[in-house]
This record gives sequence, structure tokens and C-alpha cells, in this order.
Amino acid sequence: MTSTPDTDIVARPASRRYGGLALTGLASALGAAVATALAAAPAGALGVTFEIPDGGETIPVAGFAVVTAFFSVVGVVIAAALLRWSARPADRFLWTATALTALSLIPPFLAGAAPATVATLIALHLVAAAVMIPALTRALRSRSA
Repeated sequence: MTSTPDTDIVARPASRRYGGLALTGLASALGAAVATALAAAPAGALGVTFEIPDGGETIPVAGFAVVTAFFSVVGVVIAAALLRWSARPADRFLWTATALTALSLIPPFLAGAAPATVATLIALHLVAAAVMIPALTRALRSRSA
């Protein structure tokens, strides 16, 4: 009976696995924040009001970037947790992020905003998801292999 000595087994250091994921995630979060702000600005210039009827407040373009960055970082944390505790982190992240994106499309309908505002808010959610989900899924696939 032969055994493989422990010195023959090479594992990727945890700091490299999570550090690379964090770097990819933060860069993607920045990209998603910029993308949503760049998409919101022309919509506002075309007459879409980002006014919330209940409070009468208007969402500023910078607000889209800040909220997108925050929830993108939440996505990076979810990805890191799945990398740590899941046997198939990329698949689990893809399903989780897709489900959370679908859930995020509900509040714009409930806010009572104008139809153009609702459509733009949904589009902005999808822009952020289109940046974050593929980037983190690819990063998880390369780190869990």
C-alpha cells in the first residue's frame, strides 16, 4: 500500500483565493457603480424623474452609485462565504445572485413612481447585475478549481 506524502499536495493559499476574489469584486463594484451612474445621468437628462412619491425626495445620480457600490460589496461578501463553505461556489453564487436580482426588481413597482422611473430603476438594477454577476462567477470558477 502506498501513500502520498503531504508534501506532494499543493493547495492554493487562502489569502490568494480570497484576496483575488476581493480585488476582482471591488473592481467590479466600482465598475457597476460607475455604470449605473452613467446610465442614470442621461435618463435624468431625458426627463425621467427619480422622485419617490411617498417622501417627495429625488434620488441623485450619485445616490445610484453609492447604493450600487454598497450592494455590490454585499455580493462580494456572499461570494467569499460561498467560496469558503460551498463545494460549488460559482454555481451557488450564480443562482443566489440571480434570485436576489429578481427580488430587487420588485420594489420599484411598489414605490408608486412614474412608469418611466420604474422602467429606468429596473434597467439600472439589471445594469449593475450585468457587471457584477459574471465577474464574480468567473472569479469563483477560477478560484475553486
